[in-house]
Amino acid sequence: MSQRRKFIAFATVSAVMCTAGFMPSVSQAADNGNGNGEKEGSYAESHGLTLEDVKHINALNARGLAVGQPDKPRAEMPPSASSLFRAADDREIPPAEPLTRMPDAYQPYGGRATTVVNNYIRKWQQVYSQRDGKPQQMTTEQRDKLSYGCVGVTWANSGPYPTNSLGFASFDENQYKSDLKNSRPRPGETQAEFEGRIAKDNFDEGKGLKRARDVASLMNRALENSHDEATYLDHLKAELANSKDALLYEDSRSNFYSALRNTPSFRDRDGGNYDPSKMKAVIYSKHFWSGQDQRSSSDKRKFGDPEAFRPNQGTGLVDMSKDRNVPRSPANPGESWVNFDYGWFGAQTEADADKTIWTHANHYHAPNSDMGAMQVYESKFRNWSSGYADFDRGAYMITFIPKSWNTAPAKVTQGWP
Repeated sequence: MSQRRKFIAFATVSAVMCTAGFMPSVSQAADNGNGNGEKEGSYAESHGLTLEDVKHINALNARGLAVGQPDKPRAEMPPSASSLFRAADDREIPPAEPLTRMPDAYQPYGGRATTVVNNYIRKWQQVYSQRDGKPQQMTTEQRDKLSYGCVGVTWANSGPYPTNSLGFASFDENQYKSDLKNSRPRPGETQAEFEGRIAKDNFDEGKGLKRARDVASLMNRALENSHDEATYLDHLKAELANSKDALLYEDSRSNFYSALRNTPSFRDRDGGNYDPSKMKAVIYSKHFWSGQDQRSSSDKRKFGDPEAFRPNQGTGLVDMSKDRNVPRSPANPGESWVNFDYGWFGAQTEADADKTIWTHANHYHAPNSDMGAMQVYESKFRNWSSGYADFDRGAYMITFIPKSWNTAPAKVTQGWP
């Protein structure tokens, strides 16, 4: 391991793990470094990841997409990553844990509690696993999903691989235009870097989360006493009209109105069985890079595409159809960036966003490789939503799970008990 540490100190590796998000807004960014969040920078340098580690993570993430959504195009990866699919076979499924074994205490530090994946399985079985009120042992299939790392945590809790079809965000269009007009690039900063930074700074993750929570609340009210989809949609439109919400005017074919019917567990006999009243709307988050279009300029792929993945100003909806999990392109030798990060929220009812807990992970489970075993994190919102340079976008996704699943409890306690 000492040689790996020396490599990190020598090489200018700038990469991030599936661990945190990006700078949510100018005001929140000013709070970074006060012990409540993370500074924007390189996770790899801080945690001993090599360039090869990052390539392995990206390759495994792309494989997860192919396994979880076989009908979706595979993410476009750097040429060097394709040869690493075989190397990424060092992923292992964590062993089963006895249903009766209680979890150990997590290790809290700076707004985050950390534990090994085996201990998370024990906590999941005690707290999150219930089906109709009865604790369940995590199955081999669920442990297989979990082993993929950050996306694995969301995958294991939501059922299907995350589709990201119903995402929300907040972007201050007026402030963005004002900042472009009244600001200048920093010393040594190119125009492309300047424009990408200004766009990034005008996304506010706190407001994005609030928008998703407000919409999920409307959806959950509409689901009550709706025993078929037509009734649910009628109830949903009534809720939107009462709140004067711009989503009311979405096209009937919009992802917003089709989200429930496109959820596999809604159609499953052991899930919703086509009864909306048996479902609930829950939330997870994804952090990713804006410059994914391989046809765009190299500057946009390196420093961000100001126009990409910006939400509709009326509805807050983000068009995620062009998200192919493509990581940020390196601007300098030795740079390598992780392609995405996921955090699971569920259906927490804590009103103060800063007190909510986001469950995510560092990387896929590879206990017999140099990368090591997967760790699971419970992070407070400020920690989750603040700063690594791999990502300049954050979207808050709504999906549906059966009410009988307790993988989204209203109250999440950081660490244990």
